[in-house]
Amino acid sequence: MSCFYSSGSHMISVTFVEKDGEEKLIKVPIGMSMLEAAHVNDIELEGACESSLACSTCHVIVKDVEYYNKLEDATDEENDMLDLAFGLCETSRLGCQVIATPKLDGIRLALPSATRNFAVDGYVPKPH
Repeated sequence: MSCFYSSGSHMISVTFVEKDGEEKLIKVPIGMSMLEAAHVNDIELEGACESSLACSTCHVIVKDVEYYNKLEDATDEENDMLDLAFGLCETSRLGCQVIATPKLDGIRLALPSATRNFAVDGYVPKPH
């Protein structure tokens, strides 16, 4: 887990829309990635490369363009991995690269119906 979370009770609200359509509202500390937040809250977001920008298994879809436009631009490395993602959309990002900031309070993230894990088919790593 990352060591750069804001001290105190600075949290934002994030809604994950799971593969079956169920919505799960969670609180996420400022500075935490959406991948880490998903793992801490038992949300099925894979993250096979452990946030090293070497896979696309933590692909999320930002449900509202307004929030997508508030994100920092994706790096070339992130865009390269997104090109491999299953169900890519115009508002797709990697969950490991979406970091909780106050301006993202209320963001909704959908999980795609599948991922492409080229390392081991069917393997789901344990959260950290």
